[in-house]
Amino acid sequence: MTDDLAAVGRFLYEAGTLKQTRRTGWWMAGVRDPESVAGVRDPESVAEHAWRTALIATIIAKLESADPARAAYLAVWHDTQESRTGDVNHLGKKYAPAGDPQEVTADQTAGMPEVLASAVRELVAEYEAKETPEAVCVRDADKLECLLQGIEYKAQGYENAQRWIDNSRGRLVTQTANRLADELLAQGSLDWLRAALGEGKA
Repeated sequence: MTDDLAAVGRFLYEAGTLKQTRRTGWWMAGVRDPESVAGVRDPESVAEHAWRTALIATIIAKLESADPARAAYLAVWHDTQESRTGDVNHLGKKYAPAGDPQEVTADQTAGMPEVLASAVRELVAEYEAKETPEAVCVRDADKLECLLQGIEYKAQGYENAQRWIDNSRGRLVTQTANRLADELLAQGSLDWLRAALGEGKA
């Protein structure tokens, strides 16, 4: 069991690299690293994206009568392979496809206790198959998180983020995700703060 947990420990360090791994598509929208221009926020990390995707997945799943815990579980693991492949954006995949998520996951979980390794492999396979209600909800959550991040970047002055907003909006499947997208597009990124402070809309 000690050897098995050694593999888990290595993976936990590996997963930590996702906190520094940037979502590269945002560079094409003009979102730059802090070194580029003082005070400019760098693109979100894969870990930041995965966290809000998991949160959104629970909401969509609950409102779509799917299992929110299972959806969150899938969402947490949906991009873990990027610790090895990096975040390859859609244009990059045209020239250098990222590794197969299931193969990467098999390598990442090698040496872990089989009860854990098989569970993780099954999660990734379920997400990639896009067939269960929870996987569909997570896929929508992934797109909705991108739409939401695009709205936030656009509010910061990155007009090119509109392309990501439009593309994400057009790929949503569930009724809940589509309704949430409409709501997000109708709000300002600080409307939540105004509401919390009891202020009217500006």
